[in-house]
Amino acid sequence: MKIKSFLKHKNMNPKEKENINEEEVKSETIQDEVAENEEFQEENTQEEVILTEEQKLANELEEANKVIEDQKDKYLRLSAEFDNYRKRTMKEKVELILNGSEKTISSVLPVVDDFERALKNMATATDVAAVREGVELIYNKFMSVLAQDGVKVIETKEQPLDTDYHEAIAVIPAPDEALKGKILDCVQTGYTLNDKVIRHAKVVVGE
Repeated sequence: MKIKSFLKHKNMNPKEKENINEEEVKSETIQDEVAENEEFQEENTQEEVILTEEQKLANELEEANKVIEDQKDKYLRLSAEFDNYRKRTMKEKVELILNGSEKTISSVLPVVDDFERALKNMATATDVAAVREGVELIYNKFMSVLAQDGVKVIETKEQPLDTDYHEAIAVIPAPDEALKGKILDCVQTGYTLNDKVIRHAKVVVGE
C-alpha cells in the first residue's frame, strides 16, 4: 500500500503533491484530535466511576453511623432503665427486711392489749377460775392470729415419731403395746410456718 502511494506521488507534479500532503496533514490532525477526544472521554468515565464508588462508600458509612447511633441510644436507655430497676428493687428489699413483720406485729398488738387488761384485773381478782378463763381466751386469740399468718402447731399426741417434725429428747417404757414407737408427751410445742418447720416439737417416745 505504501509502495503504491509512493509510485503515485512520484508520478505527480509538485502542485498535486503539495495538495495531497496538505490533505494527509489535515487527516492526521483530525485523527489525532479524535484520539485525544476519545482518551479524554475515557479519563472522564474513569473519574466518574471512581466518584460513584466514593459516593457509594460514603452513603454506606453514613448509614452505618446512623445504625451505631441508634443502637447506642437504645443501649443507654436500657442501661438507665436497668439501673433504676436495680435501685428500686434494692430499696424494696431493704424495706421488706426492715418492715416485713409489720403486718404480723400489728395483728399481735390487740393481744398485747388484752394481756395488759388481764394483768390489771389480776391485781384485784379473787376468782382464780375467772382469771384462768380470761388467760385462755387471750391464748386462743393469740393462736388464731398466728394461724392467720400461716403458723400451725405440730401435732404430737400419740403420733408416730417423725424426725422431720419431732425431736425425741427421752425414751420411756410404753404403758401399752399400741403406744410403742409413739409420742407419749410433748415437752416443748413445735410450729410450722406455711408448712415449713420453724421449731421441732421436743417429745418423749414410748418403747
